[in-house]
Amino acid sequence: MEDLPTDKKIILFDGVCNLCDKSVQLIIKNDKKDLFRFVALQSELGEKIVKHLGIDRSKTDSIILYEPGKAYYYKSQAALKIAKNMGGFYSVLGLLENLPVSLTDTIYDFIAKNRYKWYGKKDQCMIPTKESLNKFL
Repeated sequence: MEDLPTDKKIILFDGVCNLCDKSVQLIIKNDKKDLFRFVALQSELGEKIVKHLGIDRSKTDSIILYEPGKAYYYKSQAALKIAKNMGGFYSVLGLLENLPVSLTDTIYDFIAKNRYKWYGKKDQCMIPTKESLNKFL
């Protein structure tokens, strides 16, 4: 995937999920080091990246953190690495990486399974604002 920025961490997210939308907005607001770029999983580029990584979409449908040329993470590990990289208060959440993945993924899966019921769902992917457009690939 040579057309992706190699100096940014790419967050693939569920573009129709209201919880995911709010999370993306929170990350953008707190991304003081300009580390992250965003791609909806439902987009053509999102599907290409998932295929390139060889990720089985049945294993995750809400978040993937991709560091081009280095590694990728999904489920709780993606969320915790994002929090850790955001700095400030959120970096404290990165300490949860020391817990067993089976535990953090169980909690993550429970939230992901109920996210549409609790937070709702959009009919289409979010449209970035003019101010945040450069954050989306």
